[in-house]
Amino acid sequence: MAPRIRTNVQVMFFDTDCGGVVSNIAYLRFIETARTHLAEELGLAVVEMAQKQTYPVVVRTEIDYRRAARLGDRLVIEGWLDRTERARFWCAFRITRPEDNTLIAECRQMLALNEMPTGKLLRLPEHWKTAVKAEPSEHSERESQGGTVPGREHVQ
Repeated sequence: MAPRIRTNVQVMFFDTDCGGVVSNIAYLRFIETARTHLAEELGLAVVEMAQKQTYPVVVRTEIDYRRAARLGDRLVIEGWLDRTERARFWCAFRITRPEDNTLIAECRQMLALNEMPTGKLLRLPEHWKTAVKAEPSEHSERESQGGTVPGREHVQ
């Protein structure tokens, strides 16, 4: 089964603009936190990455903002390994406000594993490919249905 994580955040003052609405850059910080937890589930703990000098590098980010989050909101960020290729992989994220079951944003990121300081591109671990093939991609499911699935169940 593909690793899945669930992270909780509370919107703080520094996440918002003067109207109390979450700034678009804050969503990327929320996703960065969730992606760090997902990397740990994939066997890339922060300390180990530093020791091995192997890092996932973001190559592309796609984000769809669905509704505004506001100062004080408590949000849930779900993340999972969505797709793998030889040397690149996609992680997907959903940000929701559980209080009223509102979908706030959806995001996908393409990453590549790099060895530093050379920047050498590395092949993905074989167990990642097996994990993704074991269950259908939520992104593929949304694409085949022509859009977002608002009633999607949350990971517990």
